[in-house]
Amino acid sequence: MKTALALRHLAFEDLGGLAPVLEEAGYAIHYLEMGVAPLAMIPPLAADLVIVLGGPVAAYELDAYPWLAEEIGWIRARLLEDQPTLGICLGAQLMAAALGARVYPGARKELGWRPVQATVQAAAVPGLADYLEGAGAVMHWHGDTFDLPRWARRLASSALTANQAFGWGKQCLGIQFHPEFEPAQLERWLIGHALEIAQTEGVTPAALRADTARYGARAGEAAGRFFTRWIGSLADKSGAAKTYSLKVAPPRCLRHF
Repeated sequence: MKTALALRHLAFEDLGGLAPVLEEAGYAIHYLEMGVAPLAMIPPLAADLVIVLGGPVAAYELDAYPWLAEEIGWIRARLLEDQPTLGICLGAQLMAAALGARVYPGARKELGWRPVQATVQAAAVPGLADYLEGAGAVMHWHGDTFDLPRWARRLASSALTANQAFGWGKQCLGIQFHPEFEPAQLERWLIGHALEIAQTEGVTPAALRADTARYGARAGEAAGRFFTRWIGSLADKSGAAKTYSLKVAPPRCLRHF
């Protein structure tokens, strides 16, 4: 059976709507709790698919959370071999950091439901452009953003955030928003992020509930179709053990260009 390893930074920010798609595709799901579990015990290429999930810490807070440096290096080793990897929110920021890009606070926090526009290059990612058009709006929950990594492709943008999604190699995808979000779990997010909501101008639990009722079901259905197509497009991993350099270099699929 294929394996999907989820690197989790916050208990209620889990795989959400992605979990049943993975199970349907024949993946056994495993979670690893970042900052607690020994990431070094797992080779970066061991899993068929790695999903780096969201969380409230920042990718640049290495002094406050030293384990982030190990996680970034672990992700880098996987990306440089173009092994199937999906980063969501903080996960996308950690992928960008692993590829040498700057991660930093955005102009303002982006919390709640807003549209995202696919770029021309999104057509190369199975289902992504259809998802963004079909969803109407997607769930955002981030204060940080990042520069586009070298050799990466910008796949989606919004009015507030230029880099909402990027592709790396053939099988690595970073997404700044939350396609995995499940409307049924909204109250967990409202409770867990209560302080952040209170400190963000123009954002209230009541408004988030109303917008989730308006957009959530449609976005969830569109995300499910996207996940199914993208996961179905992934090639089997090589599983070969390698020695990695910390210097960012293009993945195997780009080295001849």
